[in-house]
Amino acid sequence: MLILKPIAHETIWGGQALTKYFSEHHDKIGHMYSLFDDDKTQTSNIILNGDYKDKNFHDYFSANKNKFGLAKFEYFPLVLAMVEAAENLSLQVHPDDAAAKEIENAPQGKNESWYFLKAPKSGEIFNGTKCSTTAEIKKLMDADRLGEISDTLKISAGDYVFVEAGTLHAISSGSIVYEIEENAEYTYRVYDFDRVDSAGNKRQLHIEQALKSLKPKLKSSVKHYGGEIAERLYSTKLLENLEGYQNKSNTLECLTIIDKDADATLDGVKIFFGMTIVLEPQEKISVNVGKAIMSRVII
Repeated sequence: MLILKPIAHETIWGGQALTKYFSEHHDKIGHMYSLFDDDKTQTSNIILNGDYKDKNFHDYFSANKNKFGLAKFEYFPLVLAMVEAAENLSLQVHPDDAAAKEIENAPQGKNESWYFLKAPKSGEIFNGTKCSTTAEIKKLMDADRLGEISDTLKISAGDYVFVEAGTLHAISSGSIVYEIEENAEYTYRVYDFDRVDSAGNKRQLHIEQALKSLKPKLKSSVKHYGGEIAERLYSTKLLENLEGYQNKSNTLECLTIIDKDADATLDGVKIFFGMTIVLEPQEKISVNVGKAIMSRVII
């Protein structure tokens, strides 16, 4: 069993709801990474217990991945995070495998899923387009009418949304989301609501890459956990109570606490909202650490 220390990531659109879970000061946080194993920045969560205490998760993964059917992955293939959108995120698109190969010479694009712990203020997110073709999208872009491209999707707390690569999307302000991402950080911004950073500069857009990646007719739908949901690379399940839970699979299971009232100690570590516990096959949690979401790589 591994208990991981969350990583704070400040963003231009983040808020203050997640700052209380960190001892160090942050003005605002967009991502609270509960499992992050990044090849570009060499960043990975610190392990808080057991034989790997004070080492990072990548050290553990590299040494043990062969045992769990994950040998083909150099880095853990999922990114898990809590996300607070105090403002709208940028309208963006992730490439599919073909676009990632063409644009980045990378083997894989990125799909992701969102579970809404708190719904957006507007009651909807940006998702899909109002256009039928890439040519229509380009015409609006050339006319600097980027805000007219996106369609919307109605959202309530408890909704699960899978965002297929190639889908135009953005989480809307007021949302708090548990996010599961395929570990391929290619994000192409189409529109950033004309906001500026602390230096007065607009963030970079990636119009050329976005046009190569966008699939105008793709749009997500709302699902609800009624058991395990399987996507391309991962499966996920809502767990109402982790007490007595056992990993009965033959690979690693990642259990992220989504209970804001979580108050328990596990293996000498205080457990709280946003933390991820990684269980090896047959390992069991015997104390009540609250409500969680399980994520597991499909092998």
